[in-house]
Amino acid sequence: MERKVIKIAARPLLPPDTAGHFIKRRVAAYARVSTSSEEQLVSFEAQKDYYEKYILAHPNWEFAGLYVDEGISGVSCKNRAGFKRMVKDALDGSFDLIITKSISRFARNTVDTLTTIRILKEKGIEVYFEKEHIFTFDSKGELMLTILSSIAQEESRSISENVKWGCRKRMADGNYSLPYKHFLGYQKGKDNKPVIVKDEAKIIRRIYRMFLEGRTPSNIAAILKA
Repeated sequence: MERKVIKIAARPLLPPDTAGHFIKRRVAAYARVSTSSEEQLVSFEAQKDYYEKYILAHPNWEFAGLYVDEGISGVSCKNRAGFKRMVKDALDGSFDLIITKSISRFARNTVDTLTTIRILKEKGIEVYFEKEHIFTFDSKGELMLTILSSIAQEESRSISENVKWGCRKRMADGNYSLPYKHFLGYQKGKDNKPVIVKDEAKIIRRIYRMFLEGRTPSNIAAILKA
């Protein structure tokens, strides 16, 4: 009895519509840290080092630059100079692929994310989100981006609401936080209550006295510096 042999074709490592990602490409990376704290700056330096090596290690990719924003929130693109410069350079033809860590690093606003992706797409520039493994030229890329960026936006909104609630609760309980290291005239006392620093209090009283005499803030500052 003759047996029928069924040949099972090898499955490619990447879907057919991502096979083109191995052609020669000019690649830039985008990194962002939300605050300027020491811990975040370490993360920032690590991201720079990682993406430079990541791109240069790919045989078909040419390193086209690294764009960064530090101490900037991802909720809006308005004040992110590095992000805006990257988009401008991309539209000017400096590179054709952008790599970033995740959707939340790119932007936590659904409208900003999709608008930017579509503008880049029209000019033939693709974005790769490493964590989610999404290439924006993939057939399902925009659907996944819409879903995941909405989640990132909601997460950011939730964190913001939690922080606001915490601040309101502390104020309602009579607790507050003061930047004592940069607060002239006071230091932290018992139960975090402010205590007057007598030597610095003399300067504070002098400032108020000069202000009540009609001097301008710039004039007061000049007198104190002198």
